[in-house]
Amino acid sequence: MKILALDSSGLVASVAVSEDGCVLGEYTVNYKKTHSQTLLPMLDEVVRMLELDLNTVDAIAVSAGPGSFTGLRIGSATAKGLGLALDKPIVPVPTVDALAYNLWGSADQVCPMMDARRQQAYTGLYGFSDGKMQTFMPQCAIGIEELVETINSRERATVFLGDGVPVFQSYIAEHATVPCRFAPAHCNRQRAASVAALGEVLFAEGYAQKAQEHKPEYLRMSQAERERQERARDFQVGETV
Repeated sequence: MKILALDSSGLVASVAVSEDGCVLGEYTVNYKKTHSQTLLPMLDEVVRMLELDLNTVDAIAVSAGPGSFTGLRIGSATAKGLGLALDKPIVPVPTVDALAYNLWGSADQVCPMMDARRQQAYTGLYGFSDGKMQTFMPQCAIGIEELVETINSRERATVFLGDGVPVFQSYIAEHATVPCRFAPAHCNRQRAASVAALGEVLFAEGYAQKAQEHKPEYLRMSQAERERQERARDFQVGETV
């Protein structure tokens, strides 16, 4: 099985191709350029370097959210366009699940964290046993206080990763009552290789969709949507006064 994987859910842009459990190639950039500048050129380079005929791909796995609203839209639009052009299914891989998959086999509880602003994180809690990933808390957007309280209540050593770690590391260190570790540089950010690996598992389990059906999973409203709702409420209040 050959999987093309894309991840532009956060600051990282990443493209990978895997085949039968082996990563054939991966191109990852964690820099200040926008994904609209990087993702398609990276895809072109991976295709060129691997001499890849995209028609030989069995499915397209994409980090489907949560994450950056703009980044998710770019990744999903790219996956959707490829899926429609190539007539290939899309495997929507939960972003937080894919981050946890970076630490496959960890003996510690795994807590991916993406900075969701407003003192919140996109996060979840995971473990590994019998060659499978277990979900203790599905991906969600919650406050850092609630997250640390949940981790403390589970009384398990926990390893953290993701771009939320620099934001919340001092709070975790001060308030966590369980042993805490922080993943090193080579595995602490989004990687399309993990999206591909987990995507292959999900595809085998039937979690695929037609390209025209695909859309990102944001988990919460964008700032623009929240502000629009607030303005609408203020307008309604003004009308009733």
